[in-house]
Amino acid sequence: MLTAIGGMTTLLAWCVYKIVSTPGATEHLHSPLDIDPGDTEG
Repeated sequence: MLTAIGGMTTLLAWCVYKIVSTPGATEHLHSPLDIDPGDTEG
């Protein structure tokens, strides 16, 4: 059980590190209002 919890914690920490340390990551973050599906008439 300790191995499973340790593995999940390590995976979470690695994911957070990759998100924070990637240069230009804020330019790739979008809210639902920023996304244009292209099938709307307007």
